[in-house]
Amino acid sequence: MAEDPSKCIKEFWAELPRAGEDFVGAIRDWKNVQIAADDDTIWLKGFTEEQAVSADIRQLPDFVMYELRKGLLFKKEALVPSKKMRTALLWSPIYKALRLTFPASNNNYFGISEKVEVRLKPGNEEHPAVALVSTMAEIKDYIPAQPNFKLEKIEWTVIGDQALFLGTPLLSLPGKTYWTKNGHLLPAGFDFEFKNLSSLLQQQYNKESDKWLLWKEDGTYLPIKREDFRQLSVSSFRLTEKTKEWI
Repeated sequence: MAEDPSKCIKEFWAELPRAGEDFVGAIRDWKNVQIAADDDTIWLKGFTEEQAVSADIRQLPDFVMYELRKGLLFKKEALVPSKKMRTALLWSPIYKALRLTFPASNNNYFGISEKVEVRLKPGNEEHPAVALVSTMAEIKDYIPAQPNFKLEKIEWTVIGDQALFLGTPLLSLPGKTYWTKNGHLLPAGFDFEFKNLSSLLQQQYNKESDKWLLWKEDGTYLPIKREDFRQLSVSSFRLTEKTKEWI
């Protein structure tokens, strides 16, 4: 009986020019993928079928995906092979072969234009919001109107002319929401470009785990000491408001 081709496990290979090596970092966290290189070409293999058609792959410049059949490489839906399978390549897991680099330091507080190499991008997964940043001037009339049982579940601190609220459920206030990942506060709808970067950033910038790292979409962050947070109450808000000139 002839073998049912639908039951065959497809093996995918890919290539892109050596000049595009830096772009491969976008898929560094795909631990099933292996990478090798010759003089002019980066080679990749081990993709799942889902990875082979993903948006992360399609955005890589000059990237060509192949299906390996009996030692020959076929482009998608092609009936004629494009080339033979490469041999004598030295393969390594992509997450080990591509090293992550960090800037020497990050004093990049909100409003300062210096940039770091860490990038955020829109994420595909939804996460519950646990933090909210609001402008003090916009919420000065909202907090006194909130019932005490809602306030007592929230911690807060002040960042310049803004308030950072932390806790769930969040208050219904105007502002920007954030979700938490390994001690980071990331803007709702965004994640690190390299998903396995979050723990490495904590090791680099928050070794004592005594801070929250509050991120903006442009890849800059603000470290906030956990000890600076206090329980939210109408009295603490009014007292803080009186010491500032937001009005």
